[in-house]
Amino acid sequence: MYEEILEAYDRHRDPIKAEPMARYMKNLFPFLGIPRPERNSIQAEFIKQARRVKSIDWDFIGQCWDKPEREYQYLAMDYLGALHRCLQADDLSKLKVLVTSKSWWDTVDFLADKLVGTIGLRFPDVTRKTCLEWAADKNIWLVRTAILFQLKYKQSTNTDLLSRIILLNNNSTEFFINKAIGWALREYSKTNPAWVKEFICSHPLQPLSVKEGSKYI
Repeated sequence: MYEEILEAYDRHRDPIKAEPMARYMKNLFPFLGIPRPERNSIQAEFIKQARRVKSIDWDFIGQCWDKPEREYQYLAMDYLGALHRCLQADDLSKLKVLVTSKSWWDTVDFLADKLVGTIGLRFPDVTRKTCLEWAADKNIWLVRTAILFQLKYKQSTNTDLLSRIILLNNNSTEFFINKAIGWALREYSKTNPAWVKEFICSHPLQPLSVKEGSKYI
């Protein structure tokens, strides 16, 4: 099953489409040149079969992550997204490897929100401890993951944890961290604008974080 989908991706290479796709990602990664709608079509049966198996093959994930072309990482994420309910607390260490490998916003934001976020709802104590550690890490993508993993939690947001993670990083000059802080605050303001307004007014934040966080309040 795995070899078939990898070979199918390879057969659908399109160098003409690959060039602008790579350019959009600042040429950080080569691309096969397969747009999202085409990828969806190619992998539809594979994803359907994966859901039936109801277990995650991390060797396949590693195989996808090791390949140079970016679409293989997207395939791994789609596979994990289809099986996100199978994730366990100890999978946080495996996700950490993905967050810190071939890192850019197109993979990290999905890993944070969809996957770490899923684990956080099921295993809050373990995830809280892990994300506090990540929030203090020197790797900006682990920090961004810690900030964003509660992005869709709404009423389930642990505001104490969100506050602690933000305040560990509110002096950062890193764009991707400050943008994430603003994004997390903006998203939570849809649920609790009073808390976000009070937080922004009571704590020193970078201008970008304030601008993004204040959009809906």
